[in-house]
Amino acid sequence: MNTTRTSLSLTTLSCLLCVLVFSVTISARPATFTQDFHVTWAEYHIKQLQGGNAIQLVLDRNSGCGFASKNKYLFGKVSMKIKLIPGDSAGTVTAFYMNSDTDTRRDELDFEFLGNRTGQPYTVQTNVYANGKGDREQRVNLWFDPAADFHTYSILWTHHLVVFSVDEIPIRVYKNNEAKGIPFPKFQPMGIYSTLWEADNWATRGGLEKIDWNKAPFYAYYKDFEIEGCPVPGPASCASNTRNWWEGPAYQQLTPIQARNYRWVRMNHVTYDYCTDKSRYPVTPPECMAGGCNRDNCFNICDGNRSL
Repeated sequence: MNTTRTSLSLTTLSCLLCVLVFSVTISARPATFTQDFHVTWAEYHIKQLQGGNAIQLVLDRNSGCGFASKNKYLFGKVSMKIKLIPGDSAGTVTAFYMNSDTDTRRDELDFEFLGNRTGQPYTVQTNVYANGKGDREQRVNLWFDPAADFHTYSILWTHHLVVFSVDEIPIRVYKNNEAKGIPFPKFQPMGIYSTLWEADNWATRGGLEKIDWNKAPFYAYYKDFEIEGCPVPGPASCASNTRNWWEGPAYQQLTPIQARNYRWVRMNHVTYDYCTDKSRYPVTPPECMAGGCNRDNCFNICDGNRSL
């Protein structure tokens, strides 16, 4: 008997088993819309394109629409390519978000794209809910026309931080400051959702600009749905596995290039930050000051962490 060959065979088998275990622990990227998502309301307002690799959402006087992932996830990264409503989109909201779907203490990570009058920039509003507490809105005017072509919007969610990115450029970072008594979304799995709906009571200039229904129907397009995360239900060990790529040291803070891009966004394109809204918060929220970061000196580059 060749013990060397047997040893190598056992080693190879062991490696293959490791690969197989790891592959079922982390979800694969979805191939089509129907594989990983389902329509949640107004199915007749969502049209599949390119064999299910892309979809069209429709908003008209009758209804908006929405869809959601079939699974929930605990940590990872999700991204979609979206082409927003062209022309006069005032009063409309196209949303892409993660939500725990729990009534009292929900966790949620929001992208909300607020339509505008023709020629005015699109605004993207982000929000973070942790343990039922939200009201952490920030708004950024996009530096391109998001209705002219598809752009990638992603949410990275780890034990250490949440990063909202546009075309891999970070526009918001929310760090885990649980050690300072600040809630962080860490225990509840979240589903992935998207909606297109009317919100002209608040979406554009605080509700001053209303939807022009003469421009309806309004269309938004989605494609290239990507999910890498720990599905729930699934292996209980996945969410705590430090070998998941998103938990690696390289993803616990921004790279120098990301940090430079982040500062550029924060200095040039932020139009609202709840941390500096003294009318709403006479006392600065604790997550805005965690780590002793003076937001003016930091160019508003972080939710309370100067190291970014």
